[in-house]
Amino acid sequence: MGDIKILEHQSLRAYNTFGVEAKAQWFTTFNSTEALHGVLSARLPIAFILGGGSNLLLTRDVPGLVAKNEIGGIQIESETDDAIVVSAGGGVVWHHFVQWCVSGGYGGIENLSLIPGTVGAAPIQNIGAYGVEIKDVFEYLEALELATGVIRTFRAADCHFGYRDSIFKNQLTGQYCIVKVAFRLTKTRHQLKTTYGAIQDTLKEMGIAHPDIAAISEAVIRIRSSKLPDPARLGNAGSFFKNPEIEETQFFALQQAFPSIVHFPTGDGRQKIPAGWLIEQCGWKGKRTGDAGCYEKQALVLVNYGDANGHEIYALAQDIMDSVDRKFGIRLTPEVNVI
Repeated sequence: MGDIKILEHQSLRAYNTFGVEAKAQWFTTFNSTEALHGVLSARLPIAFILGGGSNLLLTRDVPGLVAKNEIGGIQIESETDDAIVVSAGGGVVWHHFVQWCVSGGYGGIENLSLIPGTVGAAPIQNIGAYGVEIKDVFEYLEALELATGVIRTFRAADCHFGYRDSIFKNQLTGQYCIVKVAFRLTKTRHQLKTTYGAIQDTLKEMGIAHPDIAAISEAVIRIRSSKLPDPARLGNAGSFFKNPEIEETQFFALQQAFPSIVHFPTGDGRQKIPAGWLIEQCGWKGKRTGDAGCYEKQALVLVNYGDANGHEIYALAQDIMDSVDRKFGIRLTPEVNVI
C-alpha cells in the first residue's frame, strides 16, 4: 500500500464540526486518486468518505474504514472572454475555493461564501444559500466508484440535483468518492443576486451602493458570522433541517390559522416555509437540554455546548420535529447526515 497509513480505533471528534466523540474502527486519509486506489487495495469495508465533517452527526462508533478526502488543487480548465471553467480537488475547503474565485474576478458562487465543508461534498448536498445553488454553476464532476476503482464523469443531468439533494444522497449513496468538481463561472456581466436575506441591508451598512462580487461575498460572510456560531468555539453543523416545501392548499389552511406565517413561493405551485420560523414558533430557540441546545440566534442550528453526544443531539432534533409536526402538521427533515 505504499505510504497509506491506516489507524485503528481513531477518535473522530476532531473530524466533525459538532465535536462529538465517536471512534472509527479504521481511519485513513488520501490526497490523490492514486492514494485512494491504495486505500481500496487494503480491502477493508468502507464506512464512508469524510469531507469537512460539517454536515455530519455521529451517534455511534463507526464500524469499517473512514477515509478522509484531502485531494487538493485548483485549476482553470477553459475560458472565453465572458466565462471560465474552474475545477478543484474534492478535498479543497469550500470557502477557500470561493475566495480564490472571487479574488480572480470569477462570479457565480460569491453568495455561497463561508459555507463549511469541502468542494467534493458540495454537489452531494447541492449546497445553496441566498438564492444560489451548486446546480446553477455546475459543469461536471469526476467520481471514483469505490467497488471498481473506475473514475466516471457526471454532468448536471446525471446528478439529479434537487433541493439539498442529488443522486449521491439517494441511488448512489456511499458508492462513489468525488475527486474533482468543475464550475462554469462568469468573467463579465455577473448575475448579482442581492435580494435574498439581509444582503441589501448589509451592503447599505457597508456603504456600498453598486456592489461587485467581492462586496456580496463580504456581505454574506458578515451575515453568516452574525447568525451562525463558529464550530471551533461551539460545536454545530450549520442548518440542521431543510426548509419544508408544502402544497398551496396546505399552506392556505395554515395561513388561516397562523396569519404571520413566513413563506416563499417556489415557482411550481408550492410554498417554502423557513424551518427556523417553525421551530421558533414552537418555543425552541435558545433552549438547552444538558449540553445539547437550539442556538439562541438561529433556531435552525443545533449546538453542542461541550460534551453532548450524538444521541443527545439527535434526541433534541426528534423532539423539535415532533413539536413542529404537532403544531403545524409539517414534518421537518434533517439536512445533516445522521450516522
